[in-house]
Amino acid sequence: MMSRLLALLAATLGLILSAIPAAAEVTVTFHSFNGSLFGRYPHTFVSFEGTLDSTGTQVSENFGFTAKSVTPAVLTSWVRHEVHSEGAEYIAASNAHFSVTVDDATYLAMKAEVFTWEDMPGKFYQLDSNNCVHFVAAIARIAGLEADVPREYVRRPKSWLNYIAAKNPELGAAAVD
Repeated sequence: MMSRLLALLAATLGLILSAIPAAAEVTVTFHSFNGSLFGRYPHTFVSFEGTLDSTGTQVSENFGFTAKSVTPAVLTSWVRHEVHSEGAEYIAASNAHFSVTVDDATYLAMKAEVFTWEDMPGKFYQLDSNNCVHFVAAIARIAGLEADVPREYVRRPKSWLNYIAAKNPELGAAAVD
């Protein structure tokens, strides 16, 4: 009788514990891509992985900001833009500089910022004043990071993320070579 009671108690406790949701969180990782000789130019982007606490929704996505078409105009003027998601191979080839964990409200604010950049009318990409580094800086600031964009880092995403890691020592991130 006692063993049945203990078994019932253990089963009940197991059901209660399984009904308690696991701590949900979204991890935002800040990436740079070094560029390639005959392919993509240096780039920075963010990835989101995790679960929303409020809904239990799984999150697995990434966003970067770029020119819609790479033409010589990119070097001298404002051009059409797009928010772009990268494939798994590209992400694997990138440098993951640091990550921060955010709550649902912060994640939603970051997504709203992504949509703001994506939905800007006309020509919103300019290599020296509104590029992928500026986009990722906006996301980083929503996470509470100090994320300015000094002129010397505007076209150097990897160096810029190393700079941001150094400016935010609480990240505990080592520089990426």
